[in-house]
Amino acid sequence: MHIITSPMALKDLVTQWHQQGERIGLTPTMGALHDGHLALIRALTGKASRKIVTLFVNPTQFNNAEDFHLYPRQHEADIALLQKTGEVDALYIPHKEDMYPQGFSTKIFVSQFDTMLCGADRPGHFEGVATVVTKLFLQTQADIAAFGEKDYQQLCLIRRLVKDLNIPVEILAVPTQREVDGLALSSRNRRLTPEQRRQATQLPAALHACLIDLRHQHPLSEALARCHTTLEKAGFIVHYLDLRKEETLEIAEKAEPHTRLFVAASLGNIRLIDNMPIF
Repeated sequence: MHIITSPMALKDLVTQWHQQGERIGLTPTMGALHDGHLALIRALTGKASRKIVTLFVNPTQFNNAEDFHLYPRQHEADIALLQKTGEVDALYIPHKEDMYPQGFSTKIFVSQFDTMLCGADRPGHFEGVATVVTKLFLQTQADIAAFGEKDYQQLCLIRRLVKDLNIPVEILAVPTQREVDGLALSSRNRRLTPEQRRQATQLPAALHACLIDLRHQHPLSEALARCHTTLEKAGFIVHYLDLRKEETLEIAEKAEPHTRLFVAASLGNIRLIDNMPIF
């Protein structure tokens, strides 16, 4: 596995691969790798002949400075884990100065995403995501890139970005990976105390119970209210709990195919998100 830290070295490698007819697959990450990330890498098997993983804790997508500093960093363990898989051809760990050189003043803004769901209470987050992902697409020259459905709003934003800017990369959606108890895998889970980790299981459980209600034609407002109350009783601060259309993320009036439940809720200062399709 090549470990690369400079954009020029990466450019030389991917240019060589493309000249050899290789198809490049990309998995962008911020490190603190877990089985969810490995599932993204595995999903590229058979769809790419070379796999690149990027590791960069992107400062521009954090609207909270404390959250950025507390984000788990374990580069040595991440490198060892990727080497153990034997599936990764290159790990790109760029320096902040290479991603955002002095005088950097360009942002990628995808309209609508800053006023709904995570965009509404994390100002600037999706600008940071769109900007860094665009840079990574350009630097890696990826032909296909894998993104998880756990961050479904991010997935929709990237699909829109690629379509609007004619970026020649295929976006591969990978289903949410979960712990045995149902909690969606996330690097933030490592920050949970033992008590919070026990509480956290109520998030997917409450969402699943809401799905069951909706599948049995319970009124939407009542099902959402019941779910909201369950989460608050479990100790969560609920930021949003919505039923949305999968393609546009518009508010859905009723539960039907291609709609999805979305939730963001905090335990202490740790913000967790999840989503589940209705059918």
